[in-house]
Amino acid sequence: MIVKSYLTWYAIFDNIPLWQPLLTEVPFVWLIFCFIERFSHKRKIGYYMIANLTITIVFFAAIMYYKYYGVIVTYHALAQVNQVTSVNSSVFSLLAPYYLLIFVDIIVLCVYFIRRRIQRSKLVFQTTRSLPRIGKKTAVAIFAFSALLTIFNVWPNRASMNELTQAESMGILNYEAYMIAADKPGKPVPKEQITQHKINTMKGFTPDQPAISTYWDAAKGRNVIIVQMESFQNFLIGLHIDGKEITPNLNKLAKESLYFPHFYQQVGQGNTSDAEFVVNSSYYIPARGAASQEYAGFQVPSLAKLLDKYGYNTTTFHTNKVEFWNRKEMYAALGFGKYYDMDFFGNEDAVAFAASDEVLYKKTSKELKALQDTGKPFYSQVISMSAHHPYHLPESKYKMELPARYENTLVGDYIRSQNYADYELGTFIQQLKDNGVWDNSLIVLYGDHLGLPLYSLEEKDRTLMKEIFGRDYTRADMMNIPLIISAPGAVDPARIDQLGGQSDIVPTVASLLGVSMDGYIHFGQDLLNGHSNLLPERYYLPSGSLITEEGMFVPGSGYEDGTQYPLPSIEETADPSFISSLDPPPDSLKETGKNLNKGKVSKEQYERALNLLHYSDSYVSQLPMR
Repeated sequence: MIVKSYLTWYAIFDNIPLWQPLLTEVPFVWLIFCFIERFSHKRKIGYYMIANLTITIVFFAAIMYYKYYGVIVTYHALAQVNQVTSVNSSVFSLLAPYYLLIFVDIIVLCVYFIRRRIQRSKLVFQTTRSLPRIGKKTAVAIFAFSALLTIFNVWPNRASMNELTQAESMGILNYEAYMIAADKPGKPVPKEQITQHKINTMKGFTPDQPAISTYWDAAKGRNVIIVQMESFQNFLIGLHIDGKEITPNLNKLAKESLYFPHFYQQVGQGNTSDAEFVVNSSYYIPARGAASQEYAGFQVPSLAKLLDKYGYNTTTFHTNKVEFWNRKEMYAALGFGKYYDMDFFGNEDAVAFAASDEVLYKKTSKELKALQDTGKPFYSQVISMSAHHPYHLPESKYKMELPARYENTLVGDYIRSQNYADYELGTFIQQLKDNGVWDNSLIVLYGDHLGLPLYSLEEKDRTLMKEIFGRDYTRADMMNIPLIISAPGAVDPARIDQLGGQSDIVPTVASLLGVSMDGYIHFGQDLLNGHSNLLPERYYLPSGSLITEEGMFVPGSGYEDGTQYPLPSIEETADPSFISSLDPPPDSLKETGKNLNKGKVSKEQYERALNLLHYSDSYVSQLPMR
């Protein structure tokens, strides 16, 4: 148990005191062992083996979950176990061989007991010896001592905000037990007290500021096409490696559109499906679990429902099975009129775990043309997926040669996969231009979530990322995704340095279409209106993390011991010629972004972010059921 504890801590925590796993993990193990000694009269070894296996699985799950999500696993993740088989290649890619050492004793003991049973079954006469028992007084003394240490570890750290800090202070096993015993939802804010005025105030702007931007109804009546790019991070935009342009089509689109380099993911356990939910609803993800599972039973206000009132057809395109991440129920909750999944796209030309982006875009462009030909405007969301972790792109799909130092690395595989995704996106754009859909549409493109988790990168990958950024790769870099909005002929291109997140897409799109959001409680804001912004984060960063113009803040046990990170600048990764080609924003937005990183996130902002999360949880949980 001691060896397993140290192996787990080494994989998750940094710079731990040598004594800490002993002080936090061993007392919990002793408590379990005392119960076995007190209550097991027969099959004691069997109970020890069960306890050993259970604790080992908890430790192993903690390692793997951290490497993927950057947070400590809890019992809530059991609801997602059925999704693991669909992304098993991603799971295995995170598996360092030494993690498996945690199972060595179990394998050895199983072999030993099987061999002993076989040998004993060959004997006619055999004697059975019971294992020695610890004396009652000794067991009571060990139990009492362990219980006191466990309470000492848990009690002072109950209010810690950062789950990693909390698990390190309590011990992983104590943390898991505490979450089962004490993880109860807070009392919701009464629905009638949740108003748009209160939400706007918490976000940092008030209704007396301009309510309508200069872009209001610039794309009125147009089709809406929202393209969600798998695992696409912002540092790829404008990036050249050894003179090679990585995403030429997106670079071209960014130059011809509204490009937001300071845009951030707000997803959680559901990853891609969470992005779909947040982008379509303007609500935050739930505290535990995926939005597609936790919120699918509610009648969720959404962009699809909003546009349906204006006569839009609403559709969504995803090449995987609609049951994956409970999307069938989520799409019903969000009010999409029709979905296209694997039944439509088939299994041809599979990449990752469904049809390739080439198939996705080819078949989708034809459907969008058919929708336009009905004479009604449409809203369609298109979910790309070929650049999915762990980025094992078939050689037949390679569109670029990597420098030798990038070969056989996660960073290199990621860049090559995104280069392919960019290539197929360029084909899609051309298809829409050729069939007459492009010029009649408002196109929104963004990354769904990060592709290179900081905590799962090996040393050679960190070195490559340092080469790309010219400094160490940070959590703020990791969370930064692009947003590009294009309305050909209706909106002039510009670089917009407004801070934004995925929850801001609904009000921004509504503003461009001239669609009123009166009566629609939402937690995003119009990014073309020049307001300050505040983005609460829940996953991939510890709870209580937030992003403002001042930077990114990650709490410790609370605000006082938290860490501030500056927001990344596109100038660090993009080619200078690309940056110089971006048009400046209009006069109404020239001041946005000028105060980036010129202060630090305040305690008051931190508390407002927590309140925003609580208000969102409260509001969605009180929506009518479907």
